[in-house]
Amino acid sequence: MRFMMLMIPRGYESAAPGTMPDAKAVAAMMRYNESLQKAGVLLALDGLHPPSMGARISFPGGKPQVVDGPFAEAKEVLGGYWIIQVKSREEAIAWASRCPGSEDAIIEVRQVQELADFPPDVQAVAGLPEMLAQPAQRMGA
Repeated sequence: MRFMMLMIPRGYESAAPGTMPDAKAVAAMMRYNESLQKAGVLLALDGLHPPSMGARISFPGGKPQVVDGPFAEAKEVLGGYWIIQVKSREEAIAWASRCPGSEDAIIEVRQVQELADFPPDVQAVAGLPEMLAQPAQRMGA
């Protein structure tokens, strides 16, 4: 089972462009990331720049509308994520609980939907595994 662990650091919603964590926090997080890797459960991870450097695209009336960050209404924003492969929700929660998060951090654990989770009619039209197996140049990237 794949799970995404979402880091939600309080206060990051108002962080200035280019805000970076301090070296001590990064060192602690890297030790944690190495433990995920050594256990063989880590599939991917990334930190995210603050929302002040991002954009949101909504689709009122079916047409894209772009709003540059920061976003005044944001109460919780993502600071980064991990994707892990474990045997259960409980194991994912156990890994998230070991994170050296600050007092202001929250980690949300969410199971990744697999094609097999969907009914047969949805599986038939999804085609995602085939799409992901294609080289990037064939997908227009």
